[in-house]
Amino acid sequence: MSAPAPAADAVVSSVHRTDRRTVTAWAFWDFGSAAFNAVLVTFIFSVYLTDSVGDSVSGTVGASTWYGVAMALGGAVIALTAPVVGRRSDARGRRRRAVRTWTLVTVALMAVLVVVGDDAPGYFWFGVTVMAVASVTFQFAEVGYFAMLNQVSVPGTVGRVSGFGWAMGYFGGIILLLLCYVGFIAGEGDTRGLLGLPVEDGWNVRAVALFAAVWFLVASLPLFRRIPEVPATVGGAAGVGWRDSYRALFRDLGMLWRTDRRAVWFLVASAVFRDGLAGVFTFGAILAVSVYGLSDSDVLLFGVGANVVAAVGALVAGRVDDRVGPVPVIAVSLVLMVADALVLFLVDGPAMFWVFGLVLCLFVGPAQSASRSCLSRMCPPGREGEMFGLYATTGRAVSWLAPAAFALFTGVSGSDRAGILGIALVLLTGVALLLRLAR
Repeated sequence: MSAPAPAADAVVSSVHRTDRRTVTAWAFWDFGSAAFNAVLVTFIFSVYLTDSVGDSVSGTVGASTWYGVAMALGGAVIALTAPVVGRRSDARGRRRRAVRTWTLVTVALMAVLVVVGDDAPGYFWFGVTVMAVASVTFQFAEVGYFAMLNQVSVPGTVGRVSGFGWAMGYFGGIILLLLCYVGFIAGEGDTRGLLGLPVEDGWNVRAVALFAAVWFLVASLPLFRRIPEVPATVGGAAGVGWRDSYRALFRDLGMLWRTDRRAVWFLVASAVFRDGLAGVFTFGAILAVSVYGLSDSDVLLFGVGANVVAAVGALVAGRVDDRVGPVPVIAVSLVLMVADALVLFLVDGPAMFWVFGLVLCLFVGPAQSASRSCLSRMCPPGREGEMFGLYATTGRAVSWLAPAAFALFTGVSGSDRAGILGIALVLLTGVALLLRLAR
């Protein structure tokens, strides 16, 4: 996979670099982020945490529900702080520094998970706490990463560069999941994978966490070195208080509401349905094991398949997007996902999960890629960075919705299966909000 060709007027300045090497360096952060998203949150460590480690937790509330609560609390922290994190780093001219700092903190938290055994309840509580904190620090890093998009593209290449980042993320997930499967998970008996790591006390999965941390660190290094730092704004170098940052944020949102209400509504709608899309990957692997009976190794293979079909869906939908527009692509994708989720709620067994789970993932890519292209079409000239910053921060501000819905439905019903309905409800709410754009 190669980076998009730079535009003829490619910019190389103290702030902007749009050459091929810089675009690739930027996208490699997305490539490496699969170590957190795909390996830890979705397909391997969360399953180990709620299944093997969670068996040691007593009480009427299940491990999956507690995990959902922890991730929801992490999302609440994001809601209170993420909207101003990017603003403060930009005002002080520390965007690249912020991305580097929060990435390194996330990498350290990922590595710490290597100590989480499966033979005592304390390991479960430690593990879910670290995962929740890491979800916050990862999102802080991603806010700055999204804001860098305009530094590595020009108006004529924003879509291609952004799409290249998504593709690199899926590509990184596929490679990393295969490496984890072959090296750490595959096989039967007391040792697993080509490395022959023992399954006793979860050592093969614990080693995956350390491997994922190293992967993310190495893949992030090109961004740390190549992307230029932004200059501080007037008064920014002297420091921007949290209270003033919030006031400025609400002033900007008020102005946007008065000048382009449709864009504000899309930001709200996309924040909701994007959290539902994230919930599909966050809790899909947990449900695969606890409800449909997939083995840990099969979950990993499913993760590879999920990344493949999501990437294919995004590529195909990109052509449809150019023909009919992004809103229909998003709406149809979300409606089909809700219908498929209802089917999943009714069926049983690994085979049914493979079929309808992959169908669900097929429409995740189109919804994600069309969402970003929709906002790019709405961006007023010269305000693309501000709009994409709002796109990132509004999404993080409601990132507690899907975990909370999952925890509520599983907690009330006492069944992990009901969590599917929680995710479907978030997606359906996003569709309802999005359809107001068509009025």
